[in-house]
Amino acid sequence: MTFTRADALAVAEILRTAAQAEILPRFRNLSADAIRTKSSQLDLVTDADEAAERAIEAELLRRFSGALVVGEEGVSRDASLLDGLGQAELAFILDPVDGTLNFASGLPLFGVMAAGLIRGEIVCGVILDPISDDWSMAVRGEGAWIQRTDGSTSPLQVAAQAPLSQMAGNVSWRYLPEDLRPVVTANLPKVAMAADLRCAAHTYRQTAAGHMHFSFSSSVMPWDHAAGWLIHREAGGYTAHFDGSPYRPVNRGGGLISAPDQESWKAIRDALLPQA
Repeated sequence: MTFTRADALAVAEILRTAAQAEILPRFRNLSADAIRTKSSQLDLVTDADEAAERAIEAELLRRFSGALVVGEEGVSRDASLLDGLGQAELAFILDPVDGTLNFASGLPLFGVMAAGLIRGEIVCGVILDPISDDWSMAVRGEGAWIQRTDGSTSPLQVAAQAPLSQMAGNVSWRYLPEDLRPVVTANLPKVAMAADLRCAAHTYRQTAAGHMHFSFSSSVMPWDHAAGWLIHREAGGYTAHFDGSPYRPVNRGGGLISAPDQESWKAIRDALLPQA
């Protein structure tokens, strides 16, 4: 089985249609009962997340009959959905609104993400920015690019290698074990800048485009990383778990660091997690 650019563009249009119908009309227009907590006050779900996931899943199954569709909100109700990712002939991983905390706060920094997998291997990544109305995209072995609604494209390329003191990146540390939080936060001054966009979609868009050197994430849920991992990789980047092992969407832990190359990855890992 193969996955083509035409297939990727079909996925992209499905995400855009759902965003225009279910997400953007609710942006800055959510009632109090349309926002709910999951694991904590910083882990939210909204009516937009749930409605968009239903719409995207229905259209993916219409376009790719027989595929397994695994969405973040579906997994919150039935975690066993994750078990099929490694074996399915074709599967999709969805994050209907990545950056829900930003979305619910009225901050226009959120995205819609989908990754396509063939027998556990990521073959397609699509990240829609509903506000700018364009996509960061990749097909395995065919590079990564920005796709616009007028059909024009621009290639994506990660940042050039730089000394540690000149690297800027995104550091998401809130899900680190309690003993590692003070270690990582104490080491942040070793880099030029460490922000937290609270949005994996825009973090991967920024790193794949070369606007940031690295990203550091303590959580590795597949809907947060599968699409972005491929886009970053096809843009020339390098990603691995904290222990140096390669990323796979079936992995459930171990943190992730993305950087322009393996040498930069090691510099970031050794700076922020010296005991690793």
